[in-house]
Amino acid sequence: MDAWMLLATTRRVLGQLRHDHRSIAMILVVPALLLTAVYYLYGNESLPPGAPRTFDRVGLMMLAIFPFVVMFLVTSITMLRERTSGTLERLLTTPVHKADLLFGYGLAFSIMAALQSLVATAVAYWVFGLNIEGPPGLVMLIAVINAVLGVALGLLCSAFARTEFQAVQFMPVVVVPQILLCGLFVARDRMNGVLEAISNVLPLTFSVDALQEIASNSEATGQLWQDTAIMAAIVLGVLLLAALTLRRRSA
Repeated sequence: MDAWMLLATTRRVLGQLRHDHRSIAMILVVPALLLTAVYYLYGNESLPPGAPRTFDRVGLMMLAIFPFVVMFLVTSITMLRERTSGTLERLLTTPVHKADLLFGYGLAFSIMAALQSLVATAVAYWVFGLNIEGPPGLVMLIAVINAVLGVALGLLCSAFARTEFQAVQFMPVVVVPQILLCGLFVARDRMNGVLEAISNVLPLTFSVDALQEIASNSEATGQLWQDTAIMAAIVLGVLLLAALTLRRRSA
């Protein structure tokens, strides 16, 4: 990879996003609005004194899941538009390497993912009073990594889609199973043996485990850093795979 080519790609993508108000709203506003809906979903909950709120558990997990879903959609569709419009083909006739291009896109959307996670985490803590043991900084770290995971998977899946509709069709295949099996709805040790085995290797599972560690411990634990390292390695591996599968055009 060439650092200058990578940074040039990053600047170009950020410049395009700056003029795309709908994508900016999708990235920065939608997760906060969805988190608001989750908060009011449990607004009439009756709890005995001292009992933890359901929102503190569910809302914490949503800080990872919502950015993951939103960044997957935005990234896959944006990359597909680059290919179908011919922009990608023109770029690949220049000295830009595929790795420069993919990691440039990944860096640009990762910056947006960090802003997204900052907004959503701020809303959760300072608007809705999210109350857990761990510090907000660790929550934001996991949320950012999860959003970048959505970016990486979106870039990878866009290589196998020819239309925006096909890109969206990857949601039930790539995103929904991870949400269902990550341990949010049913504890993984209570799942069917086959489903538990699948859950144990899904990226979103590690982020949920990391957030559970943060929720129950005031300091970072070894298990938290292990889950975080695995997630980071998965993100890097998916980006490399996306670079290998990148095609010039959709047809």
